[in-house]
Amino acid sequence: MAATVEELYRNYGILADAKEDLSKHKDAYQVILDGVKGGPKEKRLAAQFIPKFFSSFPELADAAINAQLDLCEDEDVSIRRQAIKELPRFASGENLPRVADILTQLLQTDDSAEFNQVNTALISIFKIDAKGTLGGLFSQILQGEDIVRERAIKFLSTKLKTMPDDAMTKEVEDYIFIETKKVLEDVTGEEFVLLMRILSGLKTMQTVSGRQQLVELVVEQAFLEQALNPADADSVDRLLQCTRQALPLFSKNVHSTRFVTYFCEFVLPNLSLLTSPVAELDIQLEVLKLLAEMSPYCGDMDKLEVNLNMLFEKLLEFMPLPPEEENGENAANEEPKLQFSYVECLLFSFHQLGKKLPDFLIDKISAEKLKDFKIRLQYFARGLQVYIRQLRVALQGKTGDALKTEENKIKVVALKITNNINVLIKDLFHNPPSYKSTVTLSWKPVQKTEAAAAAAAIGQKRQSGEDIGATVTTKKLPTNLPRRDARQIYNPPSGKYSASIGNFSYEQRGGFRGGRGRGFGGRGNRSRGRIY
Repeated sequence: MAATVEELYRNYGILADAKEDLSKHKDAYQVILDGVKGGPKEKRLAAQFIPKFFSSFPELADAAINAQLDLCEDEDVSIRRQAIKELPRFASGENLPRVADILTQLLQTDDSAEFNQVNTALISIFKIDAKGTLGGLFSQILQGEDIVRERAIKFLSTKLKTMPDDAMTKEVEDYIFIETKKVLEDVTGEEFVLLMRILSGLKTMQTVSGRQQLVELVVEQAFLEQALNPADADSVDRLLQCTRQALPLFSKNVHSTRFVTYFCEFVLPNLSLLTSPVAELDIQLEVLKLLAEMSPYCGDMDKLEVNLNMLFEKLLEFMPLPPEEENGENAANEEPKLQFSYVECLLFSFHQLGKKLPDFLIDKISAEKLKDFKIRLQYFARGLQVYIRQLRVALQGKTGDALKTEENKIKVVALKITNNINVLIKDLFHNPPSYKSTVTLSWKPVQKTEAAAAAAAIGQKRQSGEDIGATVTTKKLPTNLPRRDARQIYNPPSGKYSASIGNFSYEQRGGFRGGRGRGFGGRGNRSRGRIY
C-alpha cells in the first residue's frame, strides 16, 4: 500500500528523533520505502528520505536500493534526477560496485541534465572507492548494451585524467590496465582509440617499460604477424589506426622496428594497390608519412639490407629520369611530374635507415644503379631550385595575416617540403654519402629556431651557395652528366602543387573510420535490457 505525504513526514520524524534507537523503527522505514508506490509528491520525498536512513537498516538494504532504482526509472524526469543525485549515498562497502554498475547503465539516458547527474554521481563514488567503481564500469563495458558500453568507455577516457592523485593509486592503475586488456580482445576502431587514450594517460605508463607495454598492445591489435591484404579497406584501416596510436609511444628506447619492418615488407610493395578507408584520403601519402615518422625510432632490423633496398626501389619510382635521357624511361614523353610530398617521405625514411647501413649506396648496389640514382637526384634537385625560387618570390615580404591565407599556407608548406628534400639530396651527393643532416618533416611542428630560419628564408633575399634553397650545383655532380640550361628544367605549372599539397589537411591522428563494427571485429549487438 502506498504511503501518503503525511505518513511519510510522520515516519521521517520518528526516525529523525530516534537517534541511537533507529534500528527499533524498522516499520517506519518500511513506510518510507512504500512511498515509491505513491504519486509524484510521495516519490520525491521517498527519493530524499530513503538514502538518509539507509545505513541504519542493513536488513532492508536490498529493498531500499531496489526502491531507489524504481525512482531512477520513473517517467517523471525530475524524480529520476533526484533519485540519481542521491544514489552515491548507497555506495558503501559491498554495495558500491552494485551502485557503480547501476549508474553505468543509467549513462544510456538521452536527457542531458540527467546524463550530467549520472556523471557527477559516478565521479563522486569514484573518489570513495576507485577500484569498486571501475568494477561496475568495466562490468558493463564487457557485458552491457552497446550504448552503455560506448558511453562508459567515453566516461573513462574523459574523466580519469581529472581524478585526484590519491584516487589513482598504482593498484587502481594496474587494475585499469588489466581490465582494458580484456576489453581490447573485441573492439571497434573508435573504441580502440579511446582505450589507448585511457592507458596512455596512466602515470604507470609514462615509464619506458610502460610505453613498451602499450606498444605490445598495439602490435597485437595490428596483426603484424599476418600479411596485409591491400584490397581490404578494413585491414588497411586497422593498420593505419594502430600505427597512429603507436607513433607517440616511440622513442630512442621504445623502438618502432616491427612496424617499420612490416611497412617495408608488406605495405611498400603494395603501395599502389592500397584501398583507402576514406574516400578523400590519399592513402599512399598517408602511409608514407607514417613510415617517415616512425623511421627515426627504428632499432636493429633483421633484414635491414632487404628492407632498405625496398625503400630505395620505391624511391626510384617517384624520382623520374630527365625527359632528355636517350632511350630512357621518359623519352618522347612529357616532362614528368615531381611528386615532392611522396619523395620527402621516402627520402627521409631512406636517410634514417641508411644511417644503419651507410655503405648501402657504395657496396650494396651496382655502379650502374648508383649512376642512375644520381641522375635522378640531380634532375629532381634542379626542379627543386626552380620551384623554391618561385615560392620565395611569392612569399617574399609577407608576414602575419598575409601568410594565413589558404594559398600562402600551401606555399609555406611547399617551401618546407622542398627545403627538406634539398637538404637530404645534398647529403646523398657527398662522397661517400652522408647521413648527418637533420630535418623536421614538413607536417610536424618546427622548433623556434627552425621557424625563425624559415621566416628568414621567406623574407630575405636569396643568398648564394650556402642558402637554404641552393644545394646541388653542377660542380658537385659526376663529370659524365650532361649540362642542361634552365629552360629545360622542370617548371611547376600554376596551381599544380596546390592539388597535391591538399592532402596535408588530413591530420586526424586517431580519427575514426566508418563507425562502430568496422575494422576491429564486428561486435555483436548485445542489447539485453537492464540487468540491475
